[in-house]
Amino acid sequence: MKKWVISICILLVGMGIVLYIWLGKEIEQGVEPNANGSADYMIILGAKVKPGGVPSLSLKSRLEVAVQYLTNYPHVKVIVSGGQGPDEDRTEASVMKDYLEQKGIEASRIIIEDQSTSTYENLVFSKELLPKETKKITIVSNDFHLKRAKYLAEALNFEVDVVAAKTPKSVEAKLRIRERAALLKTYIIGY
Repeated sequence: MKKWVISICILLVGMGIVLYIWLGKEIEQGVEPNANGSADYMIILGAKVKPGGVPSLSLKSRLEVAVQYLTNYPHVKVIVSGGQGPDEDRTEASVMKDYLEQKGIEASRIIIEDQSTSTYENLVFSKELLPKETKKITIVSNDFHLKRAKYLAEALNFEVDVVAAKTPKSVEAKLRIRERAALLKTYIIGY
């Protein structure tokens, strides 16, 4: 009986390791294809806002790459997508809008989606703000997050390219572990 229990435990641990590695490889594939200005709309996915309306490191890195992209492709309009968490004093969308405007992105190019509280809602609520004929979008998020965001956007019938922001080293390990669980949940239940 003991050998049977040990064998099952070893099998489960082995399966867990394989699953962990596989999900890590899936996450790495999220940073392709790189955006090239072919989509008319970009969606910046929200992230934590610190007290005083200060973007977290993750959100700031998303905004920095978005500014570079929007400067290079002035025809692209951007949806800033993110609501207000219980510990945030402003919506993520309003903080992103202010940041983009401070960096020279015209207000007329910025569309606000400030009701979402999850990646799935970011995309669903942003889709409602897009012209009905929109088929292709560019998603901006941190590298670890893009696989799941692309998967969800493709489930909403979008063709997707991406702009990947580097994940800050100070939070990378925690976020990559959390994202593995979120990606597995998305694969199982669909959102």
